[in-house]
Amino acid sequence: MSCESCGSNSDLARHGESFFCGTCRELGLHTGVEASERKKTYDVKLTTTPTYPNLEIEEVKGVITSECVFGMNVFRDFFAGMTDFFGGRSEASQKVLRDARETCLNELKKEAYELGANGVIGIDLDYSEISGKGKGMLFLVASGTAVKFKEEAK
Repeated sequence: MSCESCGSNSDLARHGESFFCGTCRELGLHTGVEASERKKTYDVKLTTTPTYPNLEIEEVKGVITSECVFGMNVFRDFFAGMTDFFGGRSEASQKVLRDARETCLNELKKEAYELGANGVIGIDLDYSEISGKGKGMLFLVASGTAVKFKEEAK
C-alpha cells in the first residue's frame, strides 16, 4: 500500500478507494485532480545547484518559497532528551525533520508547476526552532528559483 500521488509509504490515509500520504493531502492532491496532472507536478526537477546537469534553462519564472511549521510534542521532546543524554539518534525528531522537508519540497514542486516551470534550481532549506512557555515549534523555509528547461530533442 502506498500513496496514489507520490508512492510514499508514510502517514497514509484512505480517501475513497485510494490511499494518500500526509504531504499529498496537505497539498490537496487527494481531491479531484487527475492522476496525469499529479504526475506532472511530481516530474518537476529539484536541485540545490544553480544549474541542472545536461539541461539548458529556457526561461526563469521567478523565486518561489514554501514554509512549514511543525509542533514538537512533549513526549517526543522528552524521549529525544533521553536519547541526547544516553547517546544515539532520535527517530521521532528525525521523522519531524524529514516530514517538514518532504512537505516543503513537494510544495515547491506544486508552485513551480503552477507557474509553468518544470524545475526548481538553487534550493535552500532554512530550519529554525521557535520555543517558549514549554512549547516548541520547528519552522522550515524552502526557497528556490522556478525555471523552465528546454525540451530535450527526441
